[in-house]
Amino acid sequence: MVNSISDASDSRANITELTRPETLVCPLCFGTGTRLEPDEENTGGVKGAVLCDCRRSNSATRSLDAARIPPRFRECTFHNYYPKNDSQYFAHSFASRLVDEYPAVQTGLLFMGPVGVGKTHLGIAVLKELIEKKGITCLFYESGSLLKAIQDSYNPVSETSEMRVLAPVYQAEVLVLDELGATVPTNWVRDTLYQIINTRYNNKKLTIFTTNYLDEPRVAAEETPDSGDQKRRRTFAAERISELTTMAKAGVR
Repeated sequence: MVNSISDASDSRANITELTRPETLVCPLCFGTGTRLEPDEENTGGVKGAVLCDCRRSNSATRSLDAARIPPRFRECTFHNYYPKNDSQYFAHSFASRLVDEYPAVQTGLLFMGPVGVGKTHLGIAVLKELIEKKGITCLFYESGSLLKAIQDSYNPVSETSEMRVLAPVYQAEVLVLDELGATVPTNWVRDTLYQIINTRYNNKKLTIFTTNYLDEPRVAAEETPDSGDQKRRRTFAAERISELTTMAKAGVR
């Protein structure tokens, strides 16, 4: 009697396991990841084996998780971005066109404007479209968080290294670097950001920037012994960003 109850319990457990959403077998590929594509003439023949939609969907989900998109912005898309003026309309158009034309794109985007106009929304919309529709490796980083992660890697008790933090940033086909300029611009910050920007520039990787600062000249500050060196750092970084984002001069203003 005890054995019968135990067997019945095991049977129910097996049924539950098999019917969980994550363990259901795809009816098209039967779990193999590939399915047979019928010929275009509908003669009953087979055109060949292709990647199944279930595998493509799972791959896109893993890529979205790896892209480090914050939960607050996971639902951002082109469809739920509503431009309120011409500048935002043009920014939306630039972003959509980048996705449509990728990989035949030479420059990224620079979204400029005050808080709340949708700069981050558009940047993440680009990443999601490229991941889901074109299988591109993408990455999102808020610039301050990236700099903090690099600094933390210098700690002797840290289990990571600077190169381990930077490798995904260098290797991602498309990177969104959010809130550029939000961190106090020390020499280390300037040098580190320039290294990241210049490395991606040299490797022909697409970069999308967002910043709250507008492309307007600042009031000249009083000259100091270090001001010349700092000016050169800013100039080099600005030149690289300009070359990386020539297509997006409209920005979000």
